[in-house]
This record gives sequence, structure tokens and C-alpha cells, in this order.
Amino acid sequence: MLVAVISLANGLLAAAQPASRAREPSLDQVLARAAAYVEQLHSQLASIVAEETYVQELKSRLDSSVHPLAPSRRALTSDLLLVKAPRENRYVEYRDVFAVDGVAVRDRQERLTALFLAPGAATRRQLEAIINESARLNIGDIPRNINTPMLTLSFLLRDMQSRFRFRTLSRANPQLGVREDADVNPAVFRVTTEMWAIGFRETRRRTVIHTDEGRDFPAAGRLWLNPDTGAVLMSELEMDNGRVRATIDVSYQSEPVVGFLVPAEMRERYETGGLTIDGRATYGKFRQFQVRTDEVIGKPPAAATPPRPRAPAPPSTSRD
Repeated sequence: MLVAVISLANGLLAAAQPASRAREPSLDQVLARAAAYVEQLHSQLASIVAEETYVQELKSRLDSSVHPLAPSRRALTSDLLLVKAPRENRYVEYRDVFAVDGVAVRDRQERLTALFLAPGAATRRQLEAIINESARLNIGDIPRNINTPMLTLSFLLRDMQSRFRFRTLSRANPQLGVREDADVNPAVFRVTTEMWAIGFRETRRRTVIHTDEGRDFPAAGRLWLNPDTGAVLMSELEMDNGRVRATIDVSYQSEPVVGFLVPAEMRERYETGGLTIDGRATYGKFRQFQVRTDEVIGKPPAAATPPRPRAPAPPSTSRD
């Protein structure tokens, strides 16, 4: 009797599997759902500000000593928010640093006023200023402004997908580029096997990210998402031009205060020559935009079409 029951159960399972596979969506369907999801997420986050705790560390891989030309560690505490361009489905992340190594940034109000409230703020130059301002306190001698948690998700937008080649990968648990660190919390960077892993590689000229000299720097990486809803649980961006290797991993988790997935943690690594920069950012205190007379943290006005993000560049060989 026991054998018969097992045989019957196996038969039912075998009969059910083809129907399950038939209901599985195609890659095009999953990408369409992901595009709609990211558009909605951008709209939701455009009214939210989060507090970011961001630690960057600089080391020499050759002798484990600190690079002599820069601080070895920097801790930034910031408000992170999105700025939307009018008539464009583009958002730029603005990192409003209000403390460096625990010391308040005194010019914060003046910077915010200049960026968001000055006449003619909705210009391309203004948006470039926002991006550069967000990157001005990066540690090390590798210029970059791609260290923001939402950048990789923008590749899933409808008008961006044609720039990339997507393919379905194994559903196995991920091994991310910066997970070799012993202190990475596996509960943060983890997805279930029911999620889809999708690889992407940029194929079109005039890439989204470029070097300081304006040269193309194609993006590649992986995304782990829910195939039924398009919700992204984890993203990985990898870039390597032979001189600089960059890896940025981001985990997205549910936030009860706002009711949808938000960035939970960002891990990054930049390598060039014997120099390594590691970064870890965590996000919390999600809240609606507010405007007060004593401090400017309000929803910024619409901005112009954003410039392309700048890829990390190797240390300069000459100094002025």
C-alpha cells in the first residue's frame, strides 16, 4: 500500500509539471513586468527621503598599508533622495551629506538652497551640479559618481532595455562580486530559488556610463527578481575596462513604513593597480519629504535631462 501511494503521488507530480512549465512567463514578459515595476518604484521613491550611513575604506592590496595621498576611512551620513527630469523618465539620486566622520557639514543649507531653490535650477548644469555634489566626498583617488543604489535598476526601464542584451541565468543562490568579505550579512544578500536571475550586458554605443574622457564604459551584471511581479530583490553591476574594475551590489527589502521594497544595503568595490576602495551603505529612516524654514529638505523642483553617469577613473598620473 505504501508503494502504491508513493507511485500515485509521483504520477500526479509528473503530470502537474508540464502545466507548471507552460504557465512560466517568457523572458520578454518578465522584462516588461520589471520595467513597469521600476517605473512605479521611481514614482514612489520620488516622494521619499532615506537616511544613508555610508562607510568607505581605502587600502593598498600590495602591502595592506593605507594609500599615502588620502584618508584611509570616511563615514558619511546623508539624506538620499531622487530628482526627476521633466518630460523624461529619468531620475538622479542626490546624496545630501550632513555629517562626515560624525562632524556636521556646516554649509549644508547653502548647498541645498543653491542646488534646489535658486532661479533656473531646472537646467542641465544644475543637474550636473547635483551629481557632482553627491560625489564630492568620495574617498580615494578614483573619481566616480556611479555609487548610488538605484542606478542599475534604471537599465530595466522600457526606453533603456534596448541598449542591453538580457538572458536568463541559473536560479541558484547568487555569489556576488563583493560577498567574499567576511562581514557581509547573508540575510541581506540572499534570494530564494523561485526568483529569476537575469544577466545583462550593454551593447549600444554611447553607453549610459562613461569615463572622464567621454569614452564608453559598457555596463554588465545580474538582477534577481520576482518573475510574476517584476520586483527586483538584488542587483549587481560589474564594469572592467582593463584599468579599473568596479562592482556594486544592492539588496532591496520590504520597508513597512512606506509599504514597498526599498534599498537596504549597497556594497561596492573599486580596484586599480594596487589600490582598492571598499564601500558599504545602509538605508533607514524612510520618510516623506518635508520643507522647514530652518532647514531645506524639500521635494526639489523638476530638473533637466540628466547627464550620463561617470565611470570610475584610475588615479591621475599628473597633478596641477
